Amino acid sequence: MVATAREGVIVTQQLPSAVGRRRLLGVSISAAGAVALSACGSSQPKPSPGRPGAASEQEVPVAPPEDLMREHGVLKRVLLIYREGIRRLQAGEQAPARALNESAQIIRSFVEDYHAHLEEQYVFPRLERAGKLADLIAVLRTQHQRGRVLTDRVLATSAGAAASDQPARDALVQDMSAFVRMYEPHEAREDTVVFPALRDVVPAVEFRDMAETFEDEEHRRFGQAGFQGVVDKVADIEKSLGIYDLSQFTVT
Repeated sequence: MVATAREGVIVTQQLPSAVGRRRLLGVSISAAGAVALSACGSSQPKPSPGRPGAASEQEVPVAPPEDLMREHGVLKRVLLIYREGIRRLQAGEQAPARALNESAQIIRSFVEDYHAHLEEQYVFPRLERAGKLADLIAVLRTQHQRGRVLTDRVLATSAGAAASDQPARDALVQDMSAFVRMYEPHEAREDTVVFPALRDVVPAVEFRDMAETFEDEEHRRFGQAGFQGVVDKVADIEKSLGIYDLSQFTVT
């Protein structure tokens, strides 16, 4: 839902589903600005709804660093699924092979083939050309490659009945544990060092173009549902494992 202003009255409207998540902030800001102008009795002419480019001039896309951090939230939730799988395997419980395989597929398609690809194509090169964080970026690139090797193994081991014998269970524990151990500090370093540094080397005016590039690639790979569709898949896996309810993690 979004509020708009008509003759000084705030009207609630239903946003069309096609509105991208990066454009929601722009819509909200535009609505707030319209209300403020109406209240002040501004004599400035309102943009014509049919004027070409009127909507794009009002949009404020979500900046690429924030967008990449949101995607890290998906990764964090899959790492929690891996941890639950590790716990069950180590406790001698039945291997949640399907849930782990579906989670590894999300890691492959969303985290490695999409998110890491954006970093490797658009983020890391900008910092490298500016002479910033070269040593750190070299490590991050290496970890991306090592992560893909681990994901290959988790996908293969968790497929079908492959995870039923003890050597396969042990291999799953080892590979998922290694992935969690590597990617928790990996994403934390990107969030606190790499993405903030991106603002130092990319002019603010270029952030809009980069944001649109990211959104186009997201919908090309994941359809209209995009990011939210991936989040929904993660939630379904969490529910199947009984770890969706956030309150169960509250410390008593």
